[in-house]
Amino acid sequence: ASNEIWSLTKMMFFGRVSTVARTPLRPRCNIAARHRFLIGPTDTTWACARSYTSVNASDLADRVKRVLDAKASSGLSYDDLAAKMGVTNTYCAQLLLGQSKLTPLTAAKLSEALPSISESDLDSMQTEFPMRTFDNEVLKEPNVYRTYEAVTHYGEAIKALINEQCGDGIMSAIDFYCDVGTTIGKHGEKRVVITFNGKFLPFIEQKSEDNGAKSPRE
Repeated sequence: ASNEIWSLTKMMFFGRVSTVARTPLRPRCNIAARHRFLIGPTDTTWACARSYTSVNASDLADRVKRVLDAKASSGLSYDDLAAKMGVTNTYCAQLLLGQSKLTPLTAAKLSEALPSISESDLDSMQTEFPMRTFDNEVLKEPNVYRTYEAVTHYGEAIKALINEQCGDGIMSAIDFYCDVGTTIGKHGEKRVVITFNGKFLPFIEQKSEDNGAKSPRE
């Protein structure tokens, strides 16, 4: 499971990864942007890093692996760790995957829960601003794609319900909580429950008298 999580993490940060042992990937970007890293104990490959000038994708992916290794060694689930940190289980995963910024108060709780995380990794999780994005290749992962498909398939109906219940606006994904859980169906099957809890943001009427930063006219 740890190797599967690491492979998915590398897809998020690097793009498509070759699964053939010791087979170089031919990236569609400049060869100078390629980074070498380990898939497993003996298997090495190449991947094309994203072209962000402000983020070292290789360093970030290495940090994520170290943090996930610390979680795996602890035996704690995301629910266990989230309870200790006082955050939702999804936000806990986001923090470990480098998709959210760690606050000092939560950093102290994370350090107590996972003491094997180094001070330098804890520091970078607090001081570096995340590049909150994803690689399109991650949508080829069935679990991710089915969630994406569910949101897009029901998207127009969800919009109609939000408009009817709240008015003309959107659900925030910043003032937002996400929680993943399970329940048991009436036939005894396990079912996945994903809760989105976002602040409603109404579209404003752009009244000229309220515009405090008008463009200059020359």
